[in-house]
Amino acid sequence: MTGETDLSKLIKSMTAELNAGEYVFCKTATLQGIDISEVLCVFKEAEAITLVLKKEIADRWQLPYHYIAAWISLKVHSSLAAVGLTAAFSTALAEQGISCNVMAAYYHDHIFVDAKNAEKAMEVLKKFSAGI
Repeated sequence: MTGETDLSKLIKSMTAELNAGEYVFCKTATLQGIDISEVLCVFKEAEAITLVLKKEIADRWQLPYHYIAAWISLKVHSSLAAVGLTAAFSTALAEQGISCNVMAAYYHDHIFVDAKNAEKAMEVLKKFSAGI
């Protein structure tokens, strides 16, 4: 199954799920000594390797971070080729003063928002999906 591409269907059928915990973005030069099974996401850039992981794991590994996020998963199987979903929900969040960092995985989109804005973001996404 390749996922839905129709934007209106995606928005109407989308539900947001707030995952437990606080998450941080850290950078490292190497994965040596990193237990990858405890990392949510790894992204290799020219400047460094970015790790997204639970805050308590970063603290245990003594990795610095500057942003504490809540992780929201959109429970709709969007196609990686779908057009407009990210723009639509990020605009809805931006209109309420909520920044978001978006990651698309095979089945779902995942949004990281400032942990202080988690509940507000959930409200915005619920209203957005309901067309309010």
